[in-house]
Amino acid sequence: MAYDYQTISSRLEDGVMTAVMNSPPINIMTPSMYTDLVAFTAEVEADHGVRVLVLESADPDFFIAHFDVPTILEFPTDTAAQKSDQLTDFHAMCERVRTMSKPTIAKIAGRVGGGGSEFSSACDMRFGLLRKTIINQMEVPLGILPGGGGTQYLPRLLGRGRAMEVILGGIDIDAETAEKWGYLNRAFETMVELDSYVTQLAKRMALWPPHAIALAKQSILNSSMPVIDGLKEEAYLFQQTLRHRSAAENMNKALELGAQTREGEMRIADVSEEVGLAAKKD
Repeated sequence: MAYDYQTISSRLEDGVMTAVMNSPPINIMTPSMYTDLVAFTAEVEADHGVRVLVLESADPDFFIAHFDVPTILEFPTDTAAQKSDQLTDFHAMCERVRTMSKPTIAKIAGRVGGGGSEFSSACDMRFGLLRKTIINQMEVPLGILPGGGGTQYLPRLLGRGRAMEVILGGIDIDAETAEKWGYLNRAFETMVELDSYVTQLAKRMALWPPHAIALAKQSILNSSMPVIDGLKEEAYLFQQTLRHRSAAENMNKALELGAQTREGEMRIADVSEEVGLAAKKD
């Protein structure tokens, strides 16, 4: 599939799609970037050649600053607000990166705010840079509220009280705090460390059987269910993974490589990677 967008350049290597967003001068989510992201995420979702999606910015200071304010000022307000049974296109885009059958990673080296933060908070994982990554939801100070998923995603990431502080306070959250609160999976000292870790993690996940990734992600998303219902769904999804050819192949290969031996179990993460590399060669 061809990937050709005005504000997004991309490359696919070993199943990892790296998307670089570029909307000068400060990576505002303009209508052009928004349209590109909607189409791009839909294309990635449908592309079986993509096993992992990594999103990053061409601007070292801004991941996505926020949604374009002049565009919001043009939203129609001449009729009463109406409740819809359908998701907005923005919500659908965020749900796409949250629920697609492949891992989605936001590599946030600089500031992210407003709709950019809402988009990144929908991704499966977020990684940042100490003394550089800053998160801000500025909507309430502007007289609106985070309308791109922020009031739903952030409480699930941070907890109710911290989401209230971020959204109602309109304050900057630094990388160290964001890591402690659960917005960032990890925050790194240097860009080299950030790049290296995300690259290695993405390539590692791309080695695993796609069905196992997809069903494991689905089961994790089911954690919003009551626990008993989630456990029943987990058992069902586990049975599905067992019935895939790669399950027996990979488990037998792990045993060959030392799983369930003292030496092998001491290096089980490496054994897992060796299993994936062996499967890739077959």
